[in-house]
Amino acid sequence: MRVMMLSMQSLSAQTVLVTGGAKRIGRAIALRLAREGARVAIHYNESEAEARRTAEECGGAPVFRANLESVDEIRNLFTDIGTRLGRLDGLVNNAARFTLVDPLEATEKDWDFIHSVNLKAVFFCCQQAAILMRRTGGGRIVNISSLGGIRPWAHHAHYCASKAGVIMLTRALAKSFAPDITVNSVAPGVIPFGADDDERVERLVAATPAGRAGTGDEIADAVAYFLGATNFVTGQLIAVDGGLSQR
Repeated sequence: MRVMMLSMQSLSAQTVLVTGGAKRIGRAIALRLAREGARVAIHYNESEAEARRTAEECGGAPVFRANLESVDEIRNLFTDIGTRLGRLDGLVNNAARFTLVDPLEATEKDWDFIHSVNLKAVFFCCQQAAILMRRTGGGRIVNISSLGGIRPWAHHAHYCASKAGVIMLTRALAKSFAPDITVNSVAPGVIPFGADDDERVERLVAATPAGRAGTGDEIADAVAYFLGATNFVTGQLIAVDGGLSQR
């Protein structure tokens, strides 16, 4: 029996921007891509010190600041990347916000605080990245969604809506940008980072079929796969969640 394998392209010398790359999952992704030989660019908004530490660990990666709430700043970010780096081969839309709000008490400000970064910014980053990528023949986009985009959480309706939107946006842009640019999504499950541990996290871990929480490195594995995959893999979602989305 012959086994068919999907071909993978090397990430060596590929220029990849990671938004929100200073800390947590973004940091894990940046470090993994750097180990794979990618030329990583680190985006941050307020976490400059952490961004520079991560960049140093990535071999002296360039850092870029932008407030992703602003479409003008997003455009300037990608213009700056094109000027300084000359090309863009990959984008990882990792930057996001997370809040807990009772839907009966949520305000327009609560909604916009989440959606301005979690969904609107993802769209405009994809748009501007695709413009850059097409100048040099194409590229790969990976959008970080969430278990909350697959399963409903009662006190996170605004957040769940934003992340479900990322999943559908991924599918729509995969069709729009084909065949030169692929767009895929990774939905992390429970990935604790120390101070975030609480009773809710403990309950989710207890409900996870894998019997444990995940790690940033495991999310980075899925991102690296999509960045290196053939263009026959597009519009897809990988839930890296220990099976929790199936419960």
